Amino acid sequence: MKNIISDKMKTIGLSGIRKMNEKALAMERAGQTVIHFEIGRPDFDTPEYIKKAAYASLERGEVFYTSNLGDMGLREAIAWKLNTQNSIPCKAENIMVSVGLSEAIFDALMAVLDPGDEILVPDPVWMNYVNVPKVLGAVPVSYTLKEENGYQMDLEEIRGKITDKTKVLVLVTPNNPTGSMLSRKTLEGLAEIAIEKDIVIFADEVYERLVYGDQEHVSIASLPGMAERTFTFNGFSKAYSMTGWRLGYVCAPLEYLKEVNKLHQNAVTCAPSFVQKAGITALREEGDEVKEMVVEYKRRRDYAVKTINGIEGLSCPAPTGAFYIFINCKPVCEKSGMNSQELAEYLLEKAGICMVAGSVFGAAGEGFIRMSFANSYENIVEGLRKMKEAVDGLMNR
Repeated sequence: MKNIISDKMKTIGLSGIRKMNEKALAMERAGQTVIHFEIGRPDFDTPEYIKKAAYASLERGEVFYTSNLGDMGLREAIAWKLNTQNSIPCKAENIMVSVGLSEAIFDALMAVLDPGDEILVPDPVWMNYVNVPKVLGAVPVSYTLKEENGYQMDLEEIRGKITDKTKVLVLVTPNNPTGSMLSRKTLEGLAEIAIEKDIVIFADEVYERLVYGDQEHVSIASLPGMAERTFTFNGFSKAYSMTGWRLGYVCAPLEYLKEVNKLHQNAVTCAPSFVQKAGITALREEGDEVKEMVVEYKRRRDYAVKTINGIEGLSCPAPTGAFYIFINCKPVCEKSGMNSQELAEYLLEKAGICMVAGSVFGAAGEGFIRMSFANSYENIVEGLRKMKEAVDGLMNR
């Protein structure tokens, strides 16, 4: 039979995160114990008040299509949230509800990018922002986030990489995989460049509720002149521990949103109706559930950061957002002769702890490994004990 697969599929590969996850699952099926630090999935159950809202919606028979753009009650609730919590000026008409945040991002990239267009993407980054443009024939252009700069974007680098083909710049704050946040000063500088150079911003803010200490999350769409040139992406997966519910959204200028909705209509029609009803309840009736999760995440973060910095050959800053620690493992790699992927595989096979090589997120991630602390405190204590034992063995060869 002739090959029917499109040539464009050769431009991308499978997720490096999922590869490690599949390997870990295979080890578990073979009877081995693995502690999972690779997947960015909250380990908490979805809050009970949200689940009850979904049950009630089903019992009311709300099992039919909604508007393609989403249930109006949910769109109004999202617009209320963005106005009151993020200072983003918007109305329900600026909101499209999607089947998870990933779908909204895919649709928006499809709607905006033509072959040959350039899109500025952070390095390291969640690789969908690289892979989807490649499939579309667009050109991802990396800008580097450096540990020594607190993972802030270098605005002069950004300015130097903008060409007449540049259409979009992607920012992710809080960031996956670094756990860092872009400062107000950085975002204000970027806003000036975006307006001057007439480029659109894709702002991924899905981790914005998971912020520690007195850190300030700033939505770039809240800055002067930016609402009209920003797509703000968010969802319910991380803050409300609703990863399997697949509920996300995008806020954008109406003229852009109409085009994104054309793809959304053809791909999925609408998000599940009863899930959307639960989303309204999540936003309108939230108590202390998210705050309590953040308190526990911080407890885990503090222990993990202190412990990692006490292991010879490893170091890390304390993440200010999300639930990832980006661990500098360059001394271990140099001593052992391994790259970060080989080290991640060694830790899985030798210590039974599953993490992700920084190189999975781009060239700038080499020499780092990402640890998700969305796991129990007890598993973090045991996993880092095993990590220390394995790393000490490499450093003292």
